[in-house]
Amino acid sequence: MTDQNKAVQKFEQPFLKKSQLVKQPVLNDSIFLKAFLLFSQTFQNYQKTSIIRKYEKYPIKGMWKMDNQLTKELKEKYTIVFHDLNLLEQAFTHSSYVNEHRNLHLSDNERLEFLGDAVLELMVSQYLYRLYPDLPEGKLTKMRAAIVREDSLSKFAKECHFDQHVMLGKGEENSGGRTRPALLCDLFEAFLGALYLDQGFEVAHAFIKQVIFPKVKAGAFSHEMDHKTKLQEVLQKSGDVFIEYRLIKEEGPAHERIFWIEVYVDDQLIGTGQGKSKKLAEQAAAENALAALEE
Repeated sequence: MTDQNKAVQKFEQPFLKKSQLVKQPVLNDSIFLKAFLLFSQTFQNYQKTSIIRKYEKYPIKGMWKMDNQLTKELKEKYTIVFHDLNLLEQAFTHSSYVNEHRNLHLSDNERLEFLGDAVLELMVSQYLYRLYPDLPEGKLTKMRAAIVREDSLSKFAKECHFDQHVMLGKGEENSGGRTRPALLCDLFEAFLGALYLDQGFEVAHAFIKQVIFPKVKAGAFSHEMDHKTKLQEVLQKSGDVFIEYRLIKEEGPAHERIFWIEVYVDDQLIGTGQGKSKKLAEQAAAENALAALEE
């Protein structure tokens, strides 16, 4: 007895115990159940066929070989496994490839790049806001710009080996597109946009936390900060310390006042500086302290 017949028999039994008056409805219900089960099986077969056709519709020579290598690297290095490979494919499809393969009806990565750009800016902004609680808005903005600019993101893309997998048209390939910073920057943002759509903010954030944030914390972008912040970052690498700036003297008329500042770490003098305001004098003291520490 087939599974469908068993299901029909189970469905009919309660009705068969009743009077003959309900036999006709039972027959109708039985026919309906058979039709429903048949439809369900047909629909499941259609879904399976559709999935197969989806990946056979636009066969790209060598593409799945590339995707297999890329997905393997993503899994091994970042524990990332895409649910929708079409998003991953789109992220690595440059507009030049689409233009030279119009018959394949592919989508390039420009829309994903647009999304990834916004997602990345939010992640970096949030990270800097928490990492540097005393850094003013202007400095945070300058540092964020340094992290997400073209040359920085192109380097991150190369470190992830994304340049090896992007699909380019012949013209773009021959003109050196695979090493072009602007293209690699867009590729990195497109991948992030695809990852965000596929698995959400947390997984995308974990990827950026692994690829970008360690470099920020290590001081790769410290030249974008003021000297006081950089000094604090350097000194706190080995643990919490108490940094204090002390005004030791000030001279001159009110409109040409000069201030002298000393900077101490746990009551130990490490630098001195002067300036036309206390803030400028503190910056000078921090700069001199950094220079002394580097000697």
